[in-house]
Amino acid sequence: MNLVLQQVTEVDGLPSLSQFEQWAGGALKAMGMTASRELVVRVVDEAESAELNHTYRQKQGPTNVLSFLFEVPPGLLAEEMPLGDLVICAPVIVREAVEQGKDAVAHWAHMVVHGVLHLLGMDHIEPQQAEAMETKEIEILSSLGFADPYA
Repeated sequence: MNLVLQQVTEVDGLPSLSQFEQWAGGALKAMGMTASRELVVRVVDEAESAELNHTYRQKQGPTNVLSFLFEVPPGLLAEEMPLGDLVICAPVIVREAVEQGKDAVAHWAHMVVHGVLHLLGMDHIEPQQAEAMETKEIEILSSLGFADPYA
């Protein structure tokens, strides 16, 4: 996994580059994808997350993870191009983990897996999509040693 980690905010307990690579690689492998794709993970504060959430989703406030798929230029193979970018809001992740009574590392792993699945075309807008995506997240996280995040 060729993962670029951009940390633009301070956060206690930020997972290591190798953890991010393991989680993203696990999601790619589970979806039958090669782990050689490039992925950028940008760890941001609430202000940057809120700005991006407003600009690209027309929603107010910060969110836990945003996924930006790399748009492959015509005539090139997608398999040779970067996968995309995940923008993860550290303060939201930490707050959600506390509020939901989850281990912070497990929540970081869940958000990476969740974001990668979005990059691979999964969504949770419709109930059937949400069920399929949650089932895949549970399967991937279990393979990585984490409990069901929805339990």
